[in-house]
Amino acid sequence: MGKIRTEYKGDWLFESTVGDHKVLIDVPGDWGGQNRGPTPPEYFIASLGSCVGALVANYCNKAGLDTDGLTVDVTFDKVSDPVRLENLDVTIDLPNADISGREKAILRVAEHCPVHETVCGIKESADVKISLKS
Repeated sequence: MGKIRTEYKGDWLFESTVGDHKVLIDVPGDWGGQNRGPTPPEYFIASLGSCVGALVANYCNKAGLDTDGLTVDVTFDKVSDPVRLENLDVTIDLPNADISGREKAILRVAEHCPVHETVCGIKESADVKISLKS
């Protein structure tokens, strides 16, 4: 089982240890954040975009498709009651690749990104457990 540790550094700043890397996470400004790092929802959206991008780039490399200029944009809405992100819309752009006839394959590959699979699976099975260490 994987593990990522997040430590509160004070003043609304968090530091997560991810393998050999440390990343800073700040809270929104209206909570007292000071723009020292992305917010948790921003990291979540970035993880979806980069996960999709990695799988698509891997497919393209194996298929001999040009990945120069590959981008993945993720748009979303923030809503409340309950507070969440919704209407996530992922758009993949491969401006230098001839993808004719491969569109469905590329989309199938993108949909198998673990972050996408997790988000889609949460609707059906609430397997995100939150516990308090005593």
